[in-house]
Amino acid sequence: MSGLRAVLDSGRFAVTAEIGPPRGADPGAVERKAELLRGWVDAANVTDNQGAHVRLSSLGGSVLAMRAGLEPVMQLTCRDRNRIGLQSDLLTAGALGIPNVLLLTGDHPRFGDHPDAKPVFDLDGVQLTWLARTLRDEGVLMSGLPLSVRPNWLIGTVENPFAPPAEFRARRLAKKVAAGAEFVQTQYVFDVEAFERWMARLRELGVTERCWVLAGVGPIRSLRVLEFLRTGVPGIHIPEQVERRLRGIPGDRVADEGISLCIETIQRLRDIPGVAGVHLMAFGYERGVPDIVRRAGVGPAAQPDLHPSLSSTAVSTREGIGHVG
Repeated sequence: MSGLRAVLDSGRFAVTAEIGPPRGADPGAVERKAELLRGWVDAANVTDNQGAHVRLSSLGGSVLAMRAGLEPVMQLTCRDRNRIGLQSDLLTAGALGIPNVLLLTGDHPRFGDHPDAKPVFDLDGVQLTWLARTLRDEGVLMSGLPLSVRPNWLIGTVENPFAPPAEFRARRLAKKVAAGAEFVQTQYVFDVEAFERWMARLRELGVTERCWVLAGVGPIRSLRVLEFLRTGVPGIHIPEQVERRLRGIPGDRVADEGISLCIETIQRLRDIPGVAGVHLMAFGYERGVPDIVRRAGVGPAAQPDLHPSLSSTAVSTREGIGHVG
């Protein structure tokens, strides 16, 4: 059973994070990241060849995360598999006890480290979501053949509230929810006011009554990352006041200021009706996640007697950030 589902059902503000598997066959790379996050977040996404770059598989990484005591959210994209492979991986995830799946279309191979690879895209993210719900709730394959045992996972999707055309993004999520999505993780939220307007539209459509919304957050820890997010990632909107705030301080203080901004954003998001939690993306900076959630007052550690206090010296805010995207 999904512990994340239990947290969301209870009404407690949920926190998920992200684990990028290694470019290699090192199980310890996943296990070390899981150990950093265990007890501080409710679950962690294990990415599926993120950005179309070859990594250890999400399925294998999810098993390694569970072995390390952290509940995984297994990402599954349509880029690399046809409907046979997608159904096989979903059933395998169910058989191995992976409690949550996050289903998305995926980035085109041209953006990754094998730009000449042939993309599959036999299904898209909406169709894959419908397929997962059909496997779980009806117990049949796309072919109509019955399953011997149904899988049982919580079904998630993704959405970008700020990508153009912005006026259609709420209806796009509503379509995914109609297909079977039970929770959604969004792209980074830096413009809280615009996100509030998107949430208001979701409430009007009744989406928040059927789907838990986890708002994407993350620390901007350098001006290099700020520039990359501002110009290199479609659909991310960084308000002028945020950019001025980060550019208006000495360079050696940007990392700390970016973390403070992330914490403030989390606290503001908690007050928006319909926001059920946050998805904290700190690529290459997993060691900083405990400090962020502790200072924001969210996550399992915010519950009495669930986690010892984090030492003020346990987390360095000077670590370099890894890949974003």
